[in-house]
Amino acid sequence: MSGPTHVTVRVPLRIKRRAGRKTIVTPVIDGLAAPTATRADPTLLKALARAFRYQRMLDEGRYASVSEMAAAEKIERGYLGSLLRLTLLAPDFVEAILDGRQTQSLSRPMLFDNLPIVWTDQITNLA
Repeated sequence: MSGPTHVTVRVPLRIKRRAGRKTIVTPVIDGLAAPTATRADPTLLKALARAFRYQRMLDEGRYASVSEMAAAEKIERGYLGSLLRLTLLAPDFVEAILDGRQTQSLSRPMLFDNLPIVWTDQITNLA
């Protein structure tokens, strides 16, 4: 075999910084579907992930109380309590946040301050 031993492929792309992480943005080529942009709020996603993680730790018995967990995780007890309330969010709203389809009423401050516990009340107040 006397041909070339390697091939170089060049792909036009841009690297864009979004919410503290880098994202590769590929060009739109005629005939191909345009990439769908996510509108998921990274701050809200992180809060949800933490909330469900802390709730799982409580359920598994790793900590006896919220106060004990807050001390061990080195976060304020009030903030931890607010995070844990996010686990009471209606499944439809959790799915909308994960898919990036949340409305403006589903912002982090709104959820931390005014979250009703009953799902039907959440749908009435936040939808």
